[in-house]
Amino acid sequence: MTLARMLAAAVARQPEATAIVDGEQRLSYGAWQTEILGLAGGLRALGLGRGDHLVAVLANRREMATLYWACQTLGLIFTPFNWRASAAEMAYVLADAEAKAVVYEQRSAEAMKAAAAEVGLAAEMLFDVDGPGDRSFAGIAAPPFAGELPGDDGAISLMLYTSGTTGQPKGVPRSHAAERYAALACLAQLQYRHGEISLGVMPLFHTMGVRALLMSTFLNGRFVCMPTFDTETAAAIIKAEGVGALFLVPTMFHDLVHHSGATEFDFSSVRNIAYAGMSMTTALIEACTEKFAPELFSNYYGSSEIYSLSVDNDVARRPGSAGRACIGQTLRIVTADSDRRVCPDELVGPGESGEIIADMASPDAFNGYWKRPDADQKSIRDGWYFTGDLGRRDDTGELQLLGRVDDMIISGGENIYAEEVEDVLAKSDQVHGVAVIGLPDERWGERVTAFIEPAHQDATAAALDAYCLASGLARFKRPRAYLFVRQIPRSASGKLLRRHLRTGEYEQLSDFDNTL
Repeated sequence: MTLARMLAAAVARQPEATAIVDGEQRLSYGAWQTEILGLAGGLRALGLGRGDHLVAVLANRREMATLYWACQTLGLIFTPFNWRASAAEMAYVLADAEAKAVVYEQRSAEAMKAAAAEVGLAAEMLFDVDGPGDRSFAGIAAPPFAGELPGDDGAISLMLYTSGTTGQPKGVPRSHAAERYAALACLAQLQYRHGEISLGVMPLFHTMGVRALLMSTFLNGRFVCMPTFDTETAAAIIKAEGVGALFLVPTMFHDLVHHSGATEFDFSSVRNIAYAGMSMTTALIEACTEKFAPELFSNYYGSSEIYSLSVDNDVARRPGSAGRACIGQTLRIVTADSDRRVCPDELVGPGESGEIIADMASPDAFNGYWKRPDADQKSIRDGWYFTGDLGRRDDTGELQLLGRVDDMIISGGENIYAEEVEDVLAKSDQVHGVAVIGLPDERWGERVTAFIEPAHQDATAAALDAYCLASGLARFKRPRAYLFVRQIPRSASGKLLRRHLRTGEYEQLSDFDNTL
C-alpha cells in the first residue's frame, strides 16, 4: 500500500471534501487529484522515472504539496530542502541526491541557478514556480498520468536532509511503508479525527511538515497552507478556517500565546495541540494550557530517522515528560559517551541519565543514511539507533528529555543539562527567549553561559542570577555569564541553533548590564 494508493483511497472515499487551502485557493480531493495527475504526467514527459530524485526548494504552498503527491504517483523520490539555504548548501544537496530536476520559487532563484551551474544540472530541468513560460511550474503540466500506481512499499518515497548540527547535512531516505506507518501511528497517538482541519505551517522539508500533510490526507482532512509563520496571520487563519489541530514547534506556540495582541486571538476551535522538534519549558506549557484550554496536549518525541519514539498526551500533568515509547517501538537509555562506541546493552541504572537509543525493527525506522556509511557506523549498532539525545526515566517510568549529548555542559566536574537551566530562566518575567551553552573556561572547564532575549529594558544579569538562586536551581548549575542578544538563532522550523552561539553568530545588545 504505497502512499499514492493511500491518496487514491482518500479521493475515492470523499472526493467532494475540501483537501487543501492556500489563501483564496481551495481544492476538493477530486479537483486536487486532477491537478496532481496532470503534474505527474508532465514530470513523466520530462523523462523522470521511478527512483529519480526531484528536489523541491519551496515554502508551504499548494504547488509544494501537489508536487509531493505527483512524485508519489510516479514513484519519484521527493527530496525537499530549505528555500533559505545558500547556493553552496543547495549545490551540496543537488550533487549528493543526484537530482534529476528541481522546482524552486523566485526568492531562491539566484542561489538555485548558481548551485545548478556548479553541479552541471541542465537549465531545462530547473522550474520556477513563480516564473512564466515552459520553465515554470504551470508549464510542466501535460495529459494526466494514467499509468499504474507504484506498488512497492519498500521503495524510497522521500529523502529528508537533517539540519546538519555538525558538518554537511545527511540524507535520510524513507520508504513508503515507513512513511505510511509513521503517519498512521501519529494519527493514533495524537488522536486526530476524520476531517481534521490542520494548519500546514511546519515546513515540508521537515519531518513534522510531511507528517502533517499525510495525516490530513489519510483522514480526508483540510490542509491549510501557510508559507512562513507569522503570528497574526496564523491566528487569523485558525479562526477563519476553524482549525482544530495544531502540531507545531514550541517557538510557534510561544509567539501565539505571548503576542501583544494574544488576548484578542480566538482559538476556540482548537481542541488538540501538540509539539515536537524541541523541548517546551514549563512556563510555556502553563501559558498554552491557559490560552488554548485544549482537550489534548501532547509532546511527540521523534526524529527524521525514526519518526515515532515516544509520546505523552497530557504534558500539563507532568511538564517535561516525553511519556512512553510509541506503538511498535522499544527505547533504552545507555551510557552517554561520544568518544567510544557504546554497546546497546550498557544500560544506565534507574533514574540515571544517558543516551536514548531506539529499536531499528520499528516499522517507521529508516534503513541507513544516503551514501554515508560513516554516519551509519556512528549511529546504528547491533540493530539500535543512537539518537544523540540525553534522557532518563522518572520514578513512574516515563521518559524525561535532557537535551543533546553534545550539549551537556561539564563544569567543575559536574554534568549540567542546558535545558534544565533554560526551563528555570524562561519563567522569569525578564526573559523573552533563552539559550544556554557551555563555553571554554580555564577554571571550570566549561562556563555555563546564558544568552537572553530580554523581555524589557530593565533586565540585568544580577537580577537573573538572584532569580536562579531563589528558584531552587542548584548553585553549581546557574549561569556564570549572561549575554543579552537581539535574537536567539533558530532554524526555519524554529529549532534552537546552539552552534551559532558558539561561533558568535548573534547580535549582542550593548545597553544591558551583564555584570555578575
